[in-house]
Amino acid sequence: MTNLKEELWKTLENLRDEQFKQFQWFLKQNDTLEGFLAIVEAQLERADRQDTVDLMVQKYGQPRALERTIKVLEKISRNDLVMNLLSIRTRLKDLHNHETKTFPLRSEFEKKKAKLGETKAEITLMIQERQRKVWEIKCSAEISRKSAHRQTEHSKQVFTVLLQSVEKSLANLTEAIEERQKTTQRQAEELIQELEKEISELTKGSTEVEQLLGIEDHREFLQSYASRNPPPPTRDCTEVSLQPPSYEPSVWSAVSRLKEEFSKETDKLLAKAKLNRAQQFAVDVTLDPDTANPWLILSDDGKQVHCGDKKQNLPDNPQRFNPAINVLGKQSISSRRFYYEVQVDGKTSWDLGVVQESINRKGSVNAKPENGYWTICLRNSNQYKVSAANLSVKCPPKKVGVFVDYTAGSISFYDVDSAQLLHCFSGCSFTEKLYPMFSPGLHRGENCTPLIISSVNYID
Repeated sequence: MTNLKEELWKTLENLRDEQFKQFQWFLKQNDTLEGFLAIVEAQLERADRQDTVDLMVQKYGQPRALERTIKVLEKISRNDLVMNLLSIRTRLKDLHNHETKTFPLRSEFEKKKAKLGETKAEITLMIQERQRKVWEIKCSAEISRKSAHRQTEHSKQVFTVLLQSVEKSLANLTEAIEERQKTTQRQAEELIQELEKEISELTKGSTEVEQLLGIEDHREFLQSYASRNPPPPTRDCTEVSLQPPSYEPSVWSAVSRLKEEFSKETDKLLAKAKLNRAQQFAVDVTLDPDTANPWLILSDDGKQVHCGDKKQNLPDNPQRFNPAINVLGKQSISSRRFYYEVQVDGKTSWDLGVVQESINRKGSVNAKPENGYWTICLRNSNQYKVSAANLSVKCPPKKVGVFVDYTAGSISFYDVDSAQLLHCFSGCSFTEKLYPMFSPGLHRGENCTPLIISSVNYID
């Protein structure tokens, strides 16, 4: 039976490369050849002709490997090779009939062994699939663990700030209340001092009146009454009072400020959490030189781009932007989620985002979603725009994160340092591949700084 493997190998050697690829394609299919299970695509991906023969024999056993080879050769119209294998099959059948008559157990032995070979191959494949799944789950669990640690540490920082704010607010409120109480106490002491002085004067006047009342001689009484000092002026006691201060305005003012700070810190925490979720889908993006405008200069590692002062002599292939000062990333987005970060610090002009594969790369560009562009840009150092409309940005970002959720139809732009959302395209309907797009802007004044694709600092 070893000779059969050699014959199969020689047969495949007679196939041109294109025909060999077609041959392997049929081996991957379950429904094109009745009665034969497909060979897993991953096993055939790098298999040469000898490897392919080994995979067929391992999967089907040698006689059925011969049958499948004949059927596939018929599909790709290599009947000359089919005729040779048919003659081999006839000789094998004759030999098999002879051996079956002479050795009745040999046939059953070969069948069972071939079946066990198929079972062994299937079990091996199942083991490999489960090993890959175990590795994927371990990776996911490790990412989750590190993410949980990072979130815990960040939450501790936020709550520490909140606690410090509470303590500071309470201390300020207590100090304000105590100061008001001290003022009220001073006012009370002043009023008491004034009233006690009046009491002293009134007591003195009362004594004088009592002495006058004790004089019985008319002349002496009238002389003493005439020389008596007038009573000192006094205030109306009903108008004297101490109004206790109201502390509620101070309390509510402090509580309101605290609530505002809590809300601000909570928003920061939620924004950071959203950014962290996006960063889980980070992709290693590199620039595609075949798409770069001739004025653009790319770094050797494909991570940086800036506009030069001289146009390069490059082939004007269909993929290359001209005259738009753009370049695309090599990595495409056609499903799931995709995230990358770009350093923009020091630049006065740039464009970032994603574009669909079929955009027109020649002539002028009108960067709008209906034209296949989902981008934001900076102009004149401080004018941020999206689809030609002004974009409100509180603080100029130094690093921009771009997150694409292909299935949900959304593209979000983040200020990585503050975790604030700069803009989000939502409700999009993607029908083709998307590519990251970069434009460092023209080489003017301070805008010579490159755009830099940064590594995502998600797992600390």
